[in-house]
Amino acid sequence: MLKGILLVLFGACSFGILSTFVKLAYGEGYTLGDVTGTQALFGASMLWIVYFIQRQVQRKNNVEKPQAVIKTHWIKLVLAGTFTGLVSLTYYQCVKLIPASVAIILLMQFVWISVLLEFIFFKKKPNNLQIFAVIMILLGTIAASGYFEQSAENLSIAGIGYGMVAALCYAIFLMLNGNLGNEYPPLQKSALMITGACILIFIVLPPTFLFNGALGGSLLKWGLILAVFGTVIPPLCFASGIPKIGLTLSSILSSAELPVAVSMSALVLQEEVSLIRWIGVVIILSSMILPNLENLKKANSFRRK
Repeated sequence: MLKGILLVLFGACSFGILSTFVKLAYGEGYTLGDVTGTQALFGASMLWIVYFIQRQVQRKNNVEKPQAVIKTHWIKLVLAGTFTGLVSLTYYQCVKLIPASVAIILLMQFVWISVLLEFIFFKKKPNNLQIFAVIMILLGTIAASGYFEQSAENLSIAGIGYGMVAALCYAIFLMLNGNLGNEYPPLQKSALMITGACILIFIVLPPTFLFNGALGGSLLKWGLILAVFGTVIPPLCFASGIPKIGLTLSSILSSAELPVAVSMSALVLQEEVSLIRWIGVVIILSSMILPNLENLKKANSFRRK
């Protein structure tokens, strides 16, 4: 149980530090295409390498599990992965235009968007607790974004738009990820999806960094950091940790991404995060955790039985 908690928590924290590294890469003159392209390329390469190494080790030790019946064509996973690419493109563009501490708050809007998508596509009506949580998330967002402060006037409308599109794409990706290809080994599924993200990013923003010498500078460092913390560690941690502790507790722990991102922005990037904005962060976190507490209690009582 403790191992699963630590794995999921570490995966969430890894996501949380990405926006800070993206800001630092932008500060050295690298572009959106450089940042997203290297992360996707290196991430997909690492996942495939780890997957094939795992397969070889399993075969060598004669512990390879029986192949599950594949019901989902691999092309569907690649296409679903394009939404991960859209998240990277829109979120990192958002980070470029507004403070990283605000960008992560906009991305967290995927919570209420997910509730809305479930209602639209699966006719799953939100309960009163979920509706209350959505309202609190919206109120918390207003406070956490700095709306009540003068600095809010400097926020880019385009940046806010990119952040909301990123949240929508992330919500769609989570919906597809939960309903497609669950019969695949987690590493293979993640590798296929990140491959789809890489293809989309290269179509939208051709990988000029492969030819213009940018990889000879610090872009190689930033690309590897973003790939490790954004596309390798989280899938591995979640694939190992979630089955141990369950989806409900995992979703609660995953909210650690928000305070980590805001803290990194304040400590590393020296972005000003006032008390009102921290209160907004706490409101958002509480609103994300609240709807899951009842499910967590039910899961614990079921285990005791």
